Amino acid sequence: MITPVTARLGPRRWTAMIVLGFVGQLAWTVENMYLNVFLYDTITDDPTAIATMVAASAFTATVATLLVGALSDRTGRRRAFIAAGYVLWGLATAAFGLVTVDTVGSLAPAANAVLIAMIAVIVLDCVMSFLGSGANDAAFQAWVTDVTWPAVRGRVESVLAIMPLVSMLAVFGALDPLTRAGRWREFFLLIGAVIAVVGVVAWFLVRDRPALPRARGGALDAIFHGLRPSAMRANPGLYLLLAAWAIWGVSTQIFLPYLIIYVQRYLQIEAYAVVLGVVLTGASAVTVGCGRLIDRVGKRRFLLPALGIYAIGLLAMWPARGLVPVIAAGLVMMSGFMLVAATIGALVRDHTPPEHAGHVQGLRMVFAILIPMLIGPYVGALVIRGADAYYEDLGVLRQVPTPAIFLAAAAVLLLIAVPVLALRKREAA
Repeated sequence: MITPVTARLGPRRWTAMIVLGFVGQLAWTVENMYLNVFLYDTITDDPTAIATMVAASAFTATVATLLVGALSDRTGRRRAFIAAGYVLWGLATAAFGLVTVDTVGSLAPAANAVLIAMIAVIVLDCVMSFLGSGANDAAFQAWVTDVTWPAVRGRVESVLAIMPLVSMLAVFGALDPLTRAGRWREFFLLIGAVIAVVGVVAWFLVRDRPALPRARGGALDAIFHGLRPSAMRANPGLYLLLAAWAIWGVSTQIFLPYLIIYVQRYLQIEAYAVVLGVVLTGASAVTVGCGRLIDRVGKRRFLLPALGIYAIGLLAMWPARGLVPVIAAGLVMMSGFMLVAATIGALVRDHTPPEHAGHVQGLRMVFAILIPMLIGPYVGALVIRGADAYYEDLGVLRQVPTPAIFLAAAAVLLLIAVPVLALRKREAA
């Protein structure tokens, strides 16, 4: 791998990272946030349905990342998985526009249309997650590890870390009017088309790293290598970081799936797109501005302050009411959120064995996606049910998230002190 201090990533690599990173997160914004709103607004307001969908897609995404990551390690190729995966990912995303309760009712009038429509959305979400995780979480993220080195990863991760926020901003600014008007079919079609087109572009933009170290052994060994105790003993720093990522991830998933619903329905801020736009723009600027600082100060030293900012933001969201206070609290929370993501992501890349870059993306999915999404949304749903708050919509009472989800997220975050302090102690020895 190229490692001299004077080495540069070059415009082609930066362009590929930015375009593929942005469009990938565009799709995940739809999957992680707007799909929840789609299910809530058009099919059912039961928070358990959202939690079940999130958990099912997280499990599917983890399996896809382990499989594709291991396969790309064995073949030494990432480009084909990225390009083909993005095209299929776009087609699956567009297909959500075809699922409605009315359509199900017309096709199966004797059936429970709401239940079948809910199941159809969850199944299609799993298909979308499998394709997207194989292309983005496995192949693309492994390719980023292949073509970067420790001295530049703070900057790279600071750019990649803001992509979820930039994608949210793009969706809120350009396409949110479609969802508010109930034009979900056009919404999903446009997003799906963009993803598919970028898949075609990726074939010409991405270049596999020459002479990439390849994983040895059989297919099952490649898939399950990192889940063995021997691998954990050989890379203790990596697994402490993954444990920290899991705890932080659970914290975020307690509130994130319900965030738009909370701002719009509980706080009754109709201009929620403005709130999110200002918060996401500000948090993105903070994160990119700190990219070089992360590399200069050191990723390990920067992690605790980043976690502190995130915790302060969570606590500030609890009493925040009204447009300006919510924007201020949200800016602190999301800035900390992205700084933690950038720092942990860069540290995990630094601790990744070169011949297992794809497989480590599967481990990342287990710890950073599967575990958080299996636990966090259900904790959030439990908190919401316990608060027992409702709003009236056309004479019907609908359950609504409360500020308690942020306090619950902050309480879970305290557990991260165990792996973070253990890592600092180990690496200081």
